[in-house]
Amino acid sequence: MTALDIGFEAIAEDALLLRFGERIDIALNARVQAAAASLRQQLPQLECVPAYASLLLRFDPLAWPDAGAGTPHQQLQQAVGTVLEMVGTEIRASREQLIPVCYGGEYGPDLDDVARHAGLDIDGVIARHTAADYAVAMIGFAPGFPYLLGLDPALAMPRRHDPRQRVPAGSVAIGGEQTGIYPAPLPGGWQLIGRTPLRLFDTAAEPPSLLEAGDRVRFRAIGPDEFRRLEREHAR
Repeated sequence: MTALDIGFEAIAEDALLLRFGERIDIALNARVQAAAASLRQQLPQLECVPAYASLLLRFDPLAWPDAGAGTPHQQLQQAVGTVLEMVGTEIRASREQLIPVCYGGEYGPDLDDVARHAGLDIDGVIARHTAADYAVAMIGFAPGFPYLLGLDPALAMPRRHDPRQRVPAGSVAIGGEQTGIYPAPLPGGWQLIGRTPLRLFDTAAEPPSLLEAGDRVRFRAIGPDEFRRLEREHAR
C-alpha cells in the first residue's frame, strides 16, 4: 500500500482523515498502525488517532502558512503522502502485553453461554481464548477500552439482547468477532467471560491507558487466589 492507495478527506478545519479501506481486517489495521507510527516520528506536530481502517490527523492550520502552496489541508496531505511514500506502511514490531484473566464464575458469568454457543466445554473456550495473538485495533467507546482483533472464529458470539447496566471494571468480553476489556464500571452488552485485576485506565499513570492502538496482547488464565493477590497489588 502506498499513499496513492489512501483516501484523504478534510473533515474539519483542523482535521484530515486518511482512509485505508472499508472493512475490519487485522492486516489492514496493522498498516493503519504502521502509518501512524511513521507519521508520529516524521511529523511530530500531528495528533494521530488510529481506528480500524482509518487514521485521523489533528493539526494546527496556522502551522502551514504557505498560502501559495495551497490550503493547510492540501499542504498536510502532500507532507503525509511524502512521508508514507518514503517510509511506507509496512507492519512493524509492536509492544507485547500479557493480561492475566480469571475466567468464569463471578468473573465471567457468560462463559457457559459462550461455550454452548461454540459447542465446546469451558476448558476448550479458555484454551482457544488464551492461545490467540491479539492486536489492539483502536481505543474507543470509553477511555482505555481496547478493541482486540484476532479472536478464534469458533468463539465469535453476538452481543447480549439485554445489555447490562453495569459491567465491572476489568471484565474481558466477546462481542461479535472481537474481544474487549472494560476499563471501568460501564454499561455494556458484550458477553463476559472473565476479568483481569489489572487497571486498564488510570488518570494518575503516564500514559493513563495500559494498552495503546498497535499493541499485541495475549491472555493468561489465572485462578481466584492469584486474581485477588494481583488486585491488591494494583489497587491504589
